Amino acid sequence: MIDLHTHTTFSDGELIPAELIRRAKVAGYRAIAITDHADASNISFIVSNVRRLTDSYAHYFDMEVLAGVELTHVPPALMADFVKMARDAGAQIVVCHGETVVEPVAQGTNLAAIEARVDVLAHPGLITEVEVKLAAEYGVALEITTRRGHSYCNGHVATLAKRCGAKLVIDNDAHAPGDLISRDLRQKVGLGAGLTSEDIAQAANNAWAIVERCRGRR
Repeated sequence: MIDLHTHTTFSDGELIPAELIRRAKVAGYRAIAITDHADASNISFIVSNVRRLTDSYAHYFDMEVLAGVELTHVPPALMADFVKMARDAGAQIVVCHGETVVEPVAQGTNLAAIEARVDVLAHPGLITEVEVKLAAEYGVALEITTRRGHSYCNGHVATLAKRCGAKLVIDNDAHAPGDLISRDLRQKVGLGAGLTSEDIAQAANNAWAIVERCRGRR
């Protein structure tokens, strides 16, 4: 399993990075991205501190670990600047907190994130078909999430992604140990969103391709 969207004590998660990595490994994951909530105030802090771990001893955990951020409630007009800021700070993966229906995310965030070519648009809510087509064109992966609340629109996201040829990934958006769900439950979440077993396998392949692309970023 691969999870490209997790949180630690560097934002609102419960675990320090090392414990998150270890628990993910024991739960059966072969790769995770640490993507704490970020804006201009803490991008450099998050990335530099997570990379202190990933660059020095993450290999001892016997799994792939990416250092990144989840740009959260960033004004859409500044999204491209913040993506560049994150990459310049050393983020290997950039996730954007999409227009989930359970939070007051600014309208236009999904489009701005896609245009800025983030790696993953998290829980994009009632994303439009135009935006999904653009995500397909730009290679931005759309997230099917196992997290309560954010998952309300999984079926909508899956339907449009399949229709428009956009890439999907399945993430936990883990904030606590119990959020690292089993392979069986991830499968059921995917099936519940209207994906086939083949679609779910492809989502895993998509996630691994992102890992391979992003781990080379230094």
